[in-house]
Amino acid sequence: MATLLQINNLSKSFGPHTIFDNANLVVNDNQKIAVLGRNGAGKSTLFKIIISEESFEDGQNNVHERTRIGYLTQHAEYSDEETVIEYLMRSSGKEDWECGKIAGQFQLKNKLLESKVVSLAGGYQMRVKLAAMLLKEPNLLLLDEPTNYLDLSTQILLEKFLQSYKGSFMLITHDREFMKRTCTETLEIEHGKLTLFPRPIEEYLEYKAEQINLKQRHNIKIEREKKHLQKFVDRFGAKASKASQAQSKMKQIEKLKTIEIKNPLRTTNIRIPKVEERQGIALALDSLDIGYPDKTVATNITLDIDRGQKIAVLGDNGQGKTTLLKTFASEIKALSGSYKWGHNIKIAYYAQHTPATLKSNQTVKEYLETTSNVSEQEIFEMAGNFLFKDEALKKKISVLSGGEKARLCLAKILLDKNHVILLDEPTNHLDFETVEALALALKESNVTIIFVSHNRTFVDIVATGIIEVKNGKVSRYQHNYEEYVYHLEQYINEDLGISIGPKNSLEKEERKALRSKIKEAKKELNKLEKDIEKLNKEKLELLKWFEENYSEFNEEKSKRLAKVEEDIKIKEDEWMEIELELEVLKN
Repeated sequence: MATLLQINNLSKSFGPHTIFDNANLVVNDNQKIAVLGRNGAGKSTLFKIIISEESFEDGQNNVHERTRIGYLTQHAEYSDEETVIEYLMRSSGKEDWECGKIAGQFQLKNKLLESKVVSLAGGYQMRVKLAAMLLKEPNLLLLDEPTNYLDLSTQILLEKFLQSYKGSFMLITHDREFMKRTCTETLEIEHGKLTLFPRPIEEYLEYKAEQINLKQRHNIKIEREKKHLQKFVDRFGAKASKASQAQSKMKQIEKLKTIEIKNPLRTTNIRIPKVEERQGIALALDSLDIGYPDKTVATNITLDIDRGQKIAVLGDNGQGKTTLLKTFASEIKALSGSYKWGHNIKIAYYAQHTPATLKSNQTVKEYLETTSNVSEQEIFEMAGNFLFKDEALKKKISVLSGGEKARLCLAKILLDKNHVILLDEPTNHLDFETVEALALALKESNVTIIFVSHNRTFVDIVATGIIEVKNGKVSRYQHNYEEYVYHLEQYINEDLGISIGPKNSLEKEERKALRSKIKEAKKELNKLEKDIEKLNKEKLELLKWFEENYSEFNEEKSKRLAKVEEDIKIKEDEWMEIELELEVLKN
């Protein structure tokens, strides 16, 4: 196994803030690494150090001679007039047929190859960048948030490519589902160190939780011993006969050390203030047409959204998801038809441009204090959930990064006790811990949520319903999110010519068999519950008879009571066994 990259004793700081402190890392052939860490931990900085775009104070960054790095950049490298094929040929120096072959992996074919890159939707522009990067034949990919702003179709294409990629890659993403599907190892950046764990993220998080638990148990044991020894010293330390023993115990106390437990990764717990409970329709759409004066995006939209629902607006980039949310938020006018909000509904809208509207002269705390009807404690809690603590609360908005501004806007919207929240890509500047905490908070709140997101973990947790925007139509999708992703994968597999018959037929049969097992288990549980209820009723009747006839002995009733109690235990054991089996089947 050849080494591609070796980092030794790396140290890097930004002013007083230490990013890396004697950090070490080795990357070899065929490693698929998820890079994990909180915002500001140094994930992007690590990539920039590797490609020599960022300096460091001490240590070594050794990129081996045979290593060809592919770094996915966010900025445009093409001119306004270049077509896809022209840009790919220029940037790679390859022939058109070679460029076309790689581009085809990302569904860039026929007319798309002749289109100007700047005319394509964001998801397709990212596909072009991916193709350009791969044409340089790298054997180590550095992918920094490649799923940001990507529609689900493009994510699935990238996912399929990474699953079959023969080289190594390091991936930064806030989408846990994407990590799970593509990465086999986990690199965590925390407290200035690089920890590479040779297993997927789920196993790493379980391992880490176990380690923290072991340390906690060790510390409890040590504290208990110290307390016991101190009690002896306090009681006998002044007595001459016990003085030497007390001194010995003091030395023992000094030797007993607890293990430092640094802040664990998953600690965020976001709480959204509840709004008053109301029933009925939150939003009614009637023959609505949306778009712009020179372009109609979708027509004849008729549907209702009930209060408390969590609706994901899904579809490829460029289909009109953001246009729909802008219409709901009254940022643009409907072309025709109507939409109507429920009575006395307070609405908040988080758009991708919202952070740019902040007042630069306010501090973080001052901005959050403009929220009405919330306590200072609630402000501190919500600010902390979005990584604004202590000195960060005093920061002027003018010095915040784009990601920090986005988090600040979300914090205020969640504090503001809105009945409806419209969210357009809210997760793009959040680490995955905060993404999942936000998702759980939204799921558990009684606020109506209408949101656009391509983060699969986020959508899967939050969505109770789906609206699909596709080919000029906006309609309810009648299945759940898992089915939506499955059908989209089917379509992409067919388009790429991937054989899906036997495998997916088998999967379909397996799902059918699983549903049948679950149905049967529920049926059996229901029957057992009725049997147990009937037996308990009989038991109570027998006990009542013995209570009323305590002076009589009835052998038949005594035997029946013993049999009933035995049957109850057997059936309760059966119930427990089937309930456990059902839990396994569901998961």
